Amino acid sequence: MTAVAPIPRHYGLDWLRVGAFAILILYHIGMVFVPWGFHVQLARLPWVAIPMLASNPWRLMLLFVVSGYATRALAVRHPSIFSFVRGRSIRLLVPLAFGVAILVPPQIWAELASKYSYGGSYWTFWTRDWLGFRAIGGVVPSPAWNHLWFVGYLWAYTMAVAAMLATGGRWGAKAQGLFDRVLGGWGGAVVPVVWLLLVDIRFFPGQSETHGLFDDWLAHAIYFPALLFGFGMAGSERVLDSFRRGWVAAGLIALASYGVAAGLEWRWPGLAGAPQGLGIVFAGARAVQGWMAVVALIGVAERFWNRDHPWRRPLTEAVFPFYLVHQTLIILVAFYLRRAGLPLWLDALVLIVATVAGCWAFYLLGRRVRWLRPLIGLRPHPVGRPAASGDGRKAAI
Repeated sequence: MTAVAPIPRHYGLDWLRVGAFAILILYHIGMVFVPWGFHVQLARLPWVAIPMLASNPWRLMLLFVVSGYATRALAVRHPSIFSFVRGRSIRLLVPLAFGVAILVPPQIWAELASKYSYGGSYWTFWTRDWLGFRAIGGVVPSPAWNHLWFVGYLWAYTMAVAAMLATGGRWGAKAQGLFDRVLGGWGGAVVPVVWLLLVDIRFFPGQSETHGLFDDWLAHAIYFPALLFGFGMAGSERVLDSFRRGWVAAGLIALASYGVAAGLEWRWPGLAGAPQGLGIVFAGARAVQGWMAVVALIGVAERFWNRDHPWRRPLTEAVFPFYLVHQTLIILVAFYLRRAGLPLWLDALVLIVATVAGCWAFYLLGRRVRWLRPLIGLRPHPVGRPAASGDGRKAAI
């Protein structure tokens, strides 16, 4: 695939990807207690929204940036566009199908039983209602992909990148040069912020993501450019160097912006009753916080974490299986905790321990069984032979 030049190895982004998925799992545990609504909840505490806002604007955007970087790292190893498309489709669509068939249905059943008095057993739900292609009880659609929308979007964006590579040809080097000139230096911090401000305030004011793929233009306006940025960043030492040098300033701006958003949320939860115009201030603060946090975190990873370690490869391999199963574990554990009568702090502790233990069990079992490996997003390898060592990007989502 001559249109994509080889890229240097950056271990820091592997560590950042692991950390981003860990934060995502903790975030979804927090959703069980936040007033925004979730599939199964144990409480609706307004103050929980404050720490949740610390990662809400950037956690998914960061994942798409890092996924864009990984997409380029994977593309250079394929001899053709067809090979790249085939490999990414197998690694993403097979786990997505497995997740929709097996991992997501318990989430929907628990939501129906806890919120809408669904009286059927899980077996009844899975065999009769899950593939009904209707809103069960008029409120919960089925089938659904719930948190696995990220995998579906990543596949769609990857196919778009493949189409660009197939048609780009000799324009690839020019596009990379333009990327370096525009986004090198502080352009990599300022230009995306301007775009996010336009998206949140001008193009889609007050709108929310739908995660429905075909009607989710707000999400596409944020996440597809983020993935393209990561793809371009993988070939731009100039952009990475600017992030390494500017992480302190970007981090301070992100913290200040978070302070504005958190202060508004504390004073007017959900902005209910807030004076006119503060909604724009809130949206603007979140846009600035989101991208500046991405810049700061990439800079920190590049400057301090850019080294290998024996744990890097297994952790980078484990994050996809963890992502596939974590929300199902959270929802089922929360479902059965509802009547336990435990203090909320103990509920949270049980959720964290059970989710982490369940994710590890899911990964360790799946990686040892040959036919399970592709279902949980791992590369196949012969029984009794460990997966190839070396660059952890081979395990990238």
